[in-house]
Amino acid sequence: MNKSVNYSRIACISRNTKETQIKLNVNLNGTGKFNLTCNVPFLEHLISQFVQYSKIDLTIESNGDIHIDDHHIVEDIGITLGKAFYKALGNKSGINRYGYAYAPLDEALSRVVIDFSGRAGLYMNTKFTRNIIGKFDTQLCFVFFKGFVNHAMVTLHIDNLKGLNAHHQAETLFKAFGLAIRMGIDFDQNMVECIPSTKGYI
Repeated sequence: MNKSVNYSRIACISRNTKETQIKLNVNLNGTGKFNLTCNVPFLEHLISQFVQYSKIDLTIESNGDIHIDDHHIVEDIGITLGKAFYKALGNKSGINRYGYAYAPLDEALSRVVIDFSGRAGLYMNTKFTRNIIGKFDTQLCFVFFKGFVNHAMVTLHIDNLKGLNAHHQAETLFKAFGLAIRMGIDFDQNMVECIPSTKGYI
């Protein structure tokens, strides 16, 4: 591995608005360590699945106006995570760029395909069998991913292919997301100093 290339992919991002206050640390060369407190238990569960399968290290400290609803905190965590990925990846030299994965959980199955393209685009096809999981509005899955995509500058295709249990459907989305992310950000040992684009820029 060429020592002239910086393989330390760490970012710290803070986001403070009248609605939320978030501090996020990410290490893309991690082992799946995770610490998040946001007072939205199901989101914490989903992000823990993402971290487990992406093998990043992630710490998030957050507060928000959850007395109104969970929308702002979910969206802003997605935004902040996206910004952190964008910063940590730098010029994306040497990465695979593309990642894809299927993840099952019993009867549920989801597929995620990601391109670290430098272009923001979310194409999500999910039909949850319930609108609410516990107290969590399933529409917030889209809100989270939209925030991430717009600030990580990635193209992301998410499809729930089947499922009867809404909890299982949501969990497979985040597991497949983690697996696809891991593939996309891993290094291609044959392309260590190359930006993965014929343009020479992403």
